[in-house]
Amino acid sequence: MNVLNKLIVATLPVVPKPIIRKFASRYIAGEEITHAVQTVRQLNKEGIMATLDVLGEDIHHREEAVTARTMIIEVLQSIDQERLDSNVSLKLTQLGLKLGKEFCLENTHHIVARARELNNFIRVDMEDSSCTDDTIWIYRELRREFSNVGIVLQAYLKRTRNDAEAMMRNGLKNFRLCKGIYIESEEIAFKTKQGINENYRQVLEEMLHQKAYVGIATHDSELIDAAYEIIETLKLQKTDYEFQMLLGVRPELRSKLVRDGHRVRIYVPFGKQWYQYSIRRFKENPQIAGYVFKALFTGNQLN
Repeated sequence: MNVLNKLIVATLPVVPKPIIRKFASRYIAGEEITHAVQTVRQLNKEGIMATLDVLGEDIHHREEAVTARTMIIEVLQSIDQERLDSNVSLKLTQLGLKLGKEFCLENTHHIVARARELNNFIRVDMEDSSCTDDTIWIYRELRREFSNVGIVLQAYLKRTRNDAEAMMRNGLKNFRLCKGIYIESEEIAFKTKQGINENYRQVLEEMLHQKAYVGIATHDSELIDAAYEIIETLKLQKTDYEFQMLLGVRPELRSKLVRDGHRVRIYVPFGKQWYQYSIRRFKENPQIAGYVFKALFTGNQLN
């Protein structure tokens, strides 16, 4: 299947945009907040939580960052008005990280402050390795004032265990742990599935042992089985963690997690930049393209 997935991705530059949109519709809620609200409401009816993400990253002008800040605050207000069970994820490059970390911190501070007023939570996404240090710095600065903010760590980076341990020593214990999708060098990243999965398992076990709250973000059955074992060994309560997945990916696994009584949160992206996001997502993770391709031609519903 890996070869087929890569072949699918290789054809993307010549695929008409409407076809890409058909692929993307399986795991992107739509272009407007109203579409995202509808998607989250349906997930909530199924007993599933959500995290909303306004698509967009790597902006180049300060005005774009301020506009993104305003949009994200509007999303928080929509969640409150619609009484949705959802928090918000954000990417710091969308808020001006590469224009200056102090400027980005100011924008993010506004968002987290508004989220606190609305009794909501912000998850700071992790991007490629050029952003890791600054992302952690901003997270630490935010945690000086706010408790309603967490961070994402990526298991394929060799530094991640040390980063997690350093944060936990300082009482920072709210994580989403994912594999990571950005293309990094072998010098700083594990490159094999075995290496990534083993590091994921070790980091997850340490986080949960240290009583961190972890969003266990994976579609890998092997890692979910490992998580089940760790949860059982540590005798954790269902409120001590949650599983997280992307909208539209492996719905049968999502349903199993819910049936087993676990808290599940779905990452729900939406926005005008769906095309750029879709192309990048497919290229960085061909397996996602494979899941969507299979669903399109077998009639399975992904969302």
